[in-house]
Amino acid sequence: MRVVIAGGHGQIALRLERLLAARGDHAVGLIRSAEQAADLRDSSAEPVVLDLENAEVDAVAEVLRGADAAVFAAGAGPGSGTARKDTVDRGAAALFAEAAERAGVRRHVQVSAMGLDRADDPGMDEVFAVYLKAKAAAEDDLRARDLDWTILRPGRLTDDHGTGQVHLAESVDRGDVTRDDVAAVLVALLDESRTIHRTLELVEGHTPIDEALERI
Repeated sequence: MRVVIAGGHGQIALRLERLLAARGDHAVGLIRSAEQAADLRDSSAEPVVLDLENAEVDAVAEVLRGADAAVFAAGAGPGSGTARKDTVDRGAAALFAEAAERAGVRRHVQVSAMGLDRADDPGMDEVFAVYLKAKAAAEDDLRARDLDWTILRPGRLTDDHGTGQVHLAESVDRGDVTRDDVAAVLVALLDESRTIHRTLELVEGHTPIDEALERI
């Protein structure tokens, strides 16, 4: 399977690329800088330098053409301001989805976030509120497209070692989840057609990933 990953140098994406390579799949990671390419090659992924904040949709579609699946795992990241929260977490997500439509890549998994309805809570940090609204807008955009989409909303991310034990459902209580386990769930979602057109939340739990998907 050829899988194109937006945000290919992200912490979840690098883990995902290694998992895909380990099972014989071909991962293609979109990156902003050629300096990041070596890290992708170390993860057995093919790097493609393509800045989604400035790219034309046809250029993205050309990279996606012939792929079996697309994964949006990009984000503006810590320290970025409100402008980049919108251009990456919303704008780049919409561009990537539109490119997938043009390229005929139906399977599309998008990494989002939990608690999107908290954006207007009193006292909410302005930048974080824009981030939540951008993620919500990206979700709405994807749901309106003719794609076999799945949206995954992980809880608070940690760098602990993954356990392979999760709580995955349409609604879960807020909690932590390791980046290892998020990557493992993304791999599993690519294989599971029963999650198409579903929005799923993910935190650590006590259920093996395969069993959690069966319960969905």
